[in-house]
Amino acid sequence: MILIKLILIKAFVLVFIQDYKERQVYWFLFPIIGILGGILFYQNTLPELFLVSIKINLLFLAAMTLIIYLYAKFKLKTKFLNTLGLGDLLLFLAISVSFSTLSFIVLFISALIFSLVLHLALNESQKTVTVPLAGYMSLFFLISYLFYWAGFTNDIYTL
Repeated sequence: MILIKLILIKAFVLVFIQDYKERQVYWFLFPIIGILGGILFYQNTLPELFLVSIKINLLFLAAMTLIIYLYAKFKLKTKFLNTLGLGDLLLFLAISVSFSTLSFIVLFISALIFSLVLHLALNESQKTVTVPLAGYMSLFFLISYLFYWAGFTNDIYTL
């Protein structure tokens, strides 16, 4: 169990560092986050709820992705991948198997707000106009897991 947590911590840290510095992340980190996060979620829930939560989380992501796609196409008049990076989408998928539906939605929206605030705070020092969303969200989820494991939060799997 401790090995899973340590590898998950390292994967989140690597995603954050790579996305923040280079705006590129090694693809294999996302399946690692998804598998390890899924294992931790599975160990903290009922098997029936595990599968149902994943299905609903993926439906939520599909709806959100469709809205972003339509917004990018019709309002911004740009390509979808100019709006949201592939690494961001892969992180969304990895996280979707890691939490129950309500926890996922609350944490996901909180991670987006955290990313916005962090980007606005650091924006003056950055030279590029892109947002390292996967990196910022990885930092948020790392902090969330650490707070849970340290006992500061009661449960991140069942809200």
